[in-house]
Amino acid sequence: MADTAKERASARSAARLGAVQALYQMDIAGADLSDVLAEFGAGRLGEAFEDGECGEADFEFLKSLVKGVLDEQREIDPLINERLASGWKLSRLDATLRAILRAGAYELKHRQDVPPRASISEYIDVAKAFFGGEEPKVVNGVLDNLAHAFDRKGL
Repeated sequence: MADTAKERASARSAARLGAVQALYQMDIAGADLSDVLAEFGAGRLGEAFEDGECGEADFEFLKSLVKGVLDEQREIDPLINERLASGWKLSRLDATLRAILRAGAYELKHRQDVPPRASISEYIDVAKAFFGGEEPKVVNGVLDNLAHAFDRKGL
């Protein structure tokens, strides 16, 4: 893979992480979309994350994910709920896990430019950055099921 392709992939990975953080912030703090995007666009992207750098993010990709989730949340949330284990609802999950599942569901359904396998793998990695338990497996199961439901090829 050429350096530019690696840089683009890295920038999109960082954008996914930023989108999850933005969605979390909006969910927990009730932050406004324009305020959150302004904060992320003004240099928060590329900050150190835990033990490593998340890298320079593709801000347009981040913005499209966050706005897309907000625009499509009424459609996405029931689809996620249908794929959670019996007795579990999205509203009962940790806010970070909700953000990961929403961003992943949106990307799988509406970003045809991204192969489903790549999206799923990326969101599993985001889950691993935040959680050490079963959450990455939940992300894998729900997003894989959604990709099949959306009839996305490339799995």
